[in-house]
Amino acid sequence: MRGTITVFAASSLTAAYTVIGKNFERAHPGSMVKLSYGGSAALVAQIQQGAIGDVFASADQPNMQKLVDAGLVAGSPTIFAHNRLDIVVAAGNPKHIAGLSDLARSGLVVVLCAPVVPCGHYAAQALQKAGVTVKPASQETDVKSVVSKVALGEADAGMVYVTDVKAAGAAVQGVEIPVGQNVVADYPVVVLKDAQNGQLAKAFVAYLLGGGQQTLARYGFTRP
Repeated sequence: MRGTITVFAASSLTAAYTVIGKNFERAHPGSMVKLSYGGSAALVAQIQQGAIGDVFASADQPNMQKLVDAGLVAGSPTIFAHNRLDIVVAAGNPKHIAGLSDLARSGLVVVLCAPVVPCGHYAAQALQKAGVTVKPASQETDVKSVVSKVALGEADAGMVYVTDVKAAGAAVQGVEIPVGQNVVADYPVVVLKDAQNGQLAKAFVAYLLGGGQQTLARYGFTRP
């Protein structure tokens, strides 16, 4: 099975998918996986505007549903992974943040994802569960931007996925959000209707649900 596929993937999948793409290529000699990362909402907009790709992996169901409703997918989306939220803080947790309630403290600079981005509406759900109101200093277009601002000292804290904290390395650390306040993020994947290499795209999705699960687990994702 030879050829090239373009995979549109949510930013939070960057570390895991980079490895999965290489492993898939090794398992399918003659194949090439081109990865295009971004916020799920931004990727949906690109696809709706005619961007050519073979596979789309979203960090939530609502953005995937937009493509389903527009008739831009081939078949039904499949959940391939779950994720959950963490509070991301600078290494050493200098502001001594212990939970979501601390994010409402006066003088604390908190950044969140924008509401249209999966990590943004997941964060809103978690804060609502905790009964906490946060006024973010900024609303970012993807999780990588939130992590970056905390790592660079431009913000004291943010809300991202557990997997993003894990992938960021020593510059940041995570503060666990209790199960009762946390939100489970569903990650669906689908072959796109206008896929240039439908057969290879289907093989990639099958790999995600099979051999790719080990890599996803290594980066903090859980099985569906």
